Amino acid sequence: MTSPTSSRAQLSRPPLERMLKIHDELRRGALINCTKLMQTLEVSRKTVVRDIAFMRDRLDLPIEFDVQIQAYRYTQPVNAFPTVHMTEGELLALLVAQRALQQYRGTPFHRQLEVAFEKLAGGLRDRISFSPADELRAVSFKNIGLGRTDLAVFNTLSSAVLRQEEIVFDYRKPGVAKKSSRRVRPYHLANRENSWYLIGFDVERGGLRTFALPRIGAVALTKENFARPADFSPEKFFANALGVLGGTGDYQVVIRFTSAVAERVREREWHESQEMRDLPGGGLELKLRLGALMEVEQWILGWGAAAEVIGPEELRASLRKTVAALRKVYGS
Repeated sequence: MTSPTSSRAQLSRPPLERMLKIHDELRRGALINCTKLMQTLEVSRKTVVRDIAFMRDRLDLPIEFDVQIQAYRYTQPVNAFPTVHMTEGELLALLVAQRALQQYRGTPFHRQLEVAFEKLAGGLRDRISFSPADELRAVSFKNIGLGRTDLAVFNTLSSAVLRQEEIVFDYRKPGVAKKSSRRVRPYHLANRENSWYLIGFDVERGGLRTFALPRIGAVALTKENFARPADFSPEKFFANALGVLGGTGDYQVVIRFTSAVAERVREREWHESQEMRDLPGGGLELKLRLGALMEVEQWILGWGAAAEVIGPEELRASLRKTVAALRKVYGS
């Protein structure tokens, strides 16, 4: 059974928040000692002593213990809690990153990161004076199709990943109405193409699988721990995927783009394996090494008649079927 002391320790404030609380108490002249701080912060005496030592020795705050009043005090006025030194350019970059967060509104990290940025910018307010609103008027970010994620599901999954604890959940595959029960060893959470995915070892199916978080429900921890393989890495897992879905195949995809879109293709990095070659007349040839073809087919269709697949033949054949189906939908 978990003791009250251990429960308080698990729920205690982060170190910076504790030190800010101590700083506020000292600034207003409150009589605080280890016993009172232990009760206020719900931490051990050792933690209080360590926090105060850090504030005194590393942050150069003028703290001393006054034996006459049996309390800590500042020996001289302190206007503000020490913050990191940043140049105007660095703060501007930070605020640009904050603006970029808007594209992730509704995802689990948005509010926490927003608060963190507010604290950083607020701590630098007295050191740097310029108007972020004026500087960032010309900066904006927009992504289409942001994935929706249930915060409770995300929190349970992230906890399981960190603790390396098996989970069970209901999962509905695309195009299938009925959900199936899965038991998974969760290895990693990844944000790919504006959506969250869980990569884990499916115990019953005996292999690594990718699960879209919006299709996961009724998540439960099992209390069964596992050891994540030392050779697993998300970079390796997604190495042969254009976006999310990798595979066991080995396809060299060759696509030729007309001059109308060649510049747009040339301006971006689509995959780590990409090779580009200029063609006569302003066109462009793009080569990719992928493990599956479904995602790249959907991507190619987005370029319409400006993209032609040269190989492999199975990709050309699949596109011919898709084009025939589109002709039935839209007419000849």
